[in-house]
Amino acid sequence: MNHVRALGLIGGLIGAILFDLAACSSGAASPPGGSPSAPDSVMASGRAMSVAPTNLTIYAAASLKGALDEGKTAWEAAHPGSTLTISTDSSAALETQIEQGAPADVFLSADTTNPKKLVDKGLAVGDPLPFAGNRLTVIVPTANRAGITTPADLGRTGVKVIAAGDAVPITRYATELVDNLASETGYPADFAAVYTANIVSKEDNVTAVVAKIELGEGDAGIVYVTDAKASTRVTPIAIPDAANVPATYAGVVVEASAHAAAGQAFLAWFAGPDGQAILAGFGFVSPS
Repeated sequence: MNHVRALGLIGGLIGAILFDLAACSSGAASPPGGSPSAPDSVMASGRAMSVAPTNLTIYAAASLKGALDEGKTAWEAAHPGSTLTISTDSSAALETQIEQGAPADVFLSADTTNPKKLVDKGLAVGDPLPFAGNRLTVIVPTANRAGITTPADLGRTGVKVIAAGDAVPITRYATELVDNLASETGYPADFAAVYTANIVSKEDNVTAVVAKIELGEGDAGIVYVTDAKASTRVTPIAIPDAANVPATYAGVVVEASAHAAAGQAFLAWFAGPDGQAILAGFGFVSPS
């Protein structure tokens, strides 16, 4: 989904919020001697989208933790009395939890597939809204005892690769990346097969992959650029641009949420200028 589509979806979310607030205001009695009471105004710029004080529960991809910790501080400062409770894990695990009735208000995924699953099952409101992009990189422990210097070394027999579970978004992106690399000049025809054979562990999420590489329990792993940037105990190995795989992150408001308007406001805010500035500080880019 392109940038224009994303802006259109943000506009749609803001319009829905304005409609809801206007409806609530028109149906409420005016307090004595004053104008009708209403939640704080929602501004179309996406910068100052305030709602009545609300406690929102955000389920988010593990790779978003740093950005959301900062986003929590900014959101709560701009919305006195509101709080964000953030739970991070693999997007696939969180999607399953929401299907099973977990009390999330907003779901922020490292892909578009998992939010769309919720939409298709009637468990989320509207279309998934892209809010960030990412790229992939290879990471090795700072000691790099395996002597890995290029992605091609992941196809060297005996290299211990740490990966994530099959349903985790990073694994789908990594599989596509490995297939792309296998067709690059200088890569052996059996690169993908040897890479797969080299996987010694499959973790619950990408954060766990990084942790094992930091501890030296594996020689290399494929993670997001943002994960490599956040760690001081791994060294990134660049991937050729022609082979790299763009990751698009998208979010939805959960249908069962009791705070749909506030959830929509947060999602539009995170996809808007303030949220984008926070995400950029952690290495994320605009969604492609």
